[in-house]
Formats: sequence, structure tokens, C-alpha cells
Amino acid sequence: MPFNEKFKKFLGIKTKEELEETKTPKEKFIEFIKSLLWAAVAAFFIITFIAQNTRIPTGSMESTILVGDFVIVNKFIFGSTSPRYIPFTEIKLPYFRLPAIRKPRPKDVVVFEYPGDQDELYPGESQRPGSIPRGTNYVKRLVGMPGDIIFIKDKVLFVNGKEFFRPPCVQYLSPVPQPVGMVEPDMFPPGKQWNRDNYGPLRVPRKGDMIRLTVDNIKEWEIIIDREYGKRVVDIKNSTVTIEGQPVASYTLKKNYYFMMGDNRDVSADSRFWGFVPDDMIVGTGFITLFSWDRDIPFSEFGKLIGSIRPERTLKLIH
Repeated sequence: MPFNEKFKKFLGIKTKEELEETKTPKEKFIEFIKSLLWAAVAAFFIITFIAQNTRIPTGSMESTILVGDFVIVNKFIFGSTSPRYIPFTEIKLPYFRLPAIRKPRPKDVVVFEYPGDQDELYPGESQRPGSIPRGTNYVKRLVGMPGDIIFIKDKVLFVNGKEFFRPPCVQYLSPVPQPVGMVEPDMFPPGKQWNRDNYGPLRVPRKGDMIRLTVDNIKEWEIIIDREYGKRVVDIKNSTVTIEGQPVASYTLKKNYYFMMGDNRDVSADSRFWGFVPDDMIVGTGFITLFSWDRDIPFSEFGKLIGSIRPERTLKLIH
């Protein structure tokens, strides 16, 4: 026996293998459970505060992001939050946000919690068929910062009077724009005589903006005010706008807002249709595609599904 082994034996020092041999089955089982718990805690911390994977279900960001892409979301760059909902439910929790590394910027591909249709206090409130449930994440490109003026003319996006950056993979399915005067009734804000190709001008709200409220414009601001209160508070009584039953002539916004658009401009349900995204609903930024496959292939055809993996999109940075 080597001298060092004899010395350890003399001192009563046991090797790792010897310690494992002396453990009872119960001790080994408890140690295994502890390892699983530590792994679960580490995974929870990473998914909550650092990064998580999200699957892309729609083609609104094609060809920047494809249907079936699994995108890694950088959550800490804009300030991670503790869980907002009880897992597997739509029950909201009190939460806190960590300090941000930086603020969102134009051109960022942003992951955010869907704020709801333009007439909903929260997603799914209307319970219409196909309505989006609470806690659903969307991925779009940030094109409008708080205070910016959004204007779309014949499919070309202008921000503050200058043509906005055209993403390398931007696409238009229809080469002919809908003309000015052709109204799409589901445009945001309600009542505007716009369509997706000729839209605006529209100013993105900024925290501290004082909005003059009248019976003529209250439909534009009603849902934003209700959401800031977290309940239905806006009404019209005797031709006067009221908030919580009190007559008002103005309202000061409490949050910053952003305007989001998909790179697949003709097939994107975005801020043109459902409105602004408040700063507290931003989750992070999509920065890399982990891998990608054809999501229309069922798992029962696993071999075919594996064969549909797109190698050229594996570990592809998102711009």
C-alpha cells in the first residue's frame, strides 16, 4: 500500500469511494433528492432571471424568426422580474423587477407579455373564440419609443419623419399597398380611418404625458387608463368623461409605452391592431435561435420531425 494511503488510513481519513460504500440506501436516496432539488432551484433561477427558451408559434416575424424556431430570451438585459403568475394558471402574483442593464432600443427584437386586444382590460377578458390567455409572450420588433411619432405611408414605416430601419429579412406578401381611405375597422386606436399600409400619424405615449380628455377622444385612451388602474374606471356621464365616477378633463400617464411591429408586415397582429406595450410588460430580447424544426409535424412522427430540423438556423443570432 502506498505511503499516502497508509497515512490516510492511520488518520482515519476515508476516500470518497469508501464513504459511498458506508452510506445506507436511505442516505443515498436522501442525497439523490437533495441533488434534484438543487438542480430544480438552479433551473428556476436561470429561467426566471437570466434566460429562457420560447417557441415561435406564428409567422409574424418571418423571415427574421421562423415558425418552429426555439429562441433563447435574454431576460436580465431589461431587468428580470420574479414570477408574475402562479405556474400553469392565470392567477397574478405580486412581483419585483431587478435593475436593468439597459433600456429597450429601436430595432430590438423584443419579447413581451401580450397586453390584450384593444378592447380588453387583460388578455382573454372578452372570452371570444381564439382569445389570447394571460401570460402569453409575443415577439416583435420595437419600432416606436415613448414620445415617437409613427407614420406608415404605402407600407413604408417612418418614425419622427425619417424612414425607419428596414430589417434584412423584412417581407411583404402583397406588393400593392391598400390605398389611403380604405379603412380597416380593427385598427388601433378605435375609430381611426387607417389601414395597415397607410397608418397614422400616431404618437407613442410617454410617462408624464397629460392627455386632454373629451367625449370625442376618450375611446382612444379608455383602455390605457383602465389598464393603468387595473380595473374599469372610465365612463361618460351627462356628456362628461369620468374616472372612478369623478368628472375629469385630463389624465397624466403613469407608464412609458412602446410600439411593436412584425417583420412580416402583411401578416402580423401587432401594435397597429391591438395598441401599445407598457414598459412593465417587457420580458427581454430574443438574441439567438437555439434550433428550428417544422412544428406542423406531430410528435407521433418523431423521425420525420427530427428530419425537419433546419441546421442553418441552429445557434443563429437574431438581428
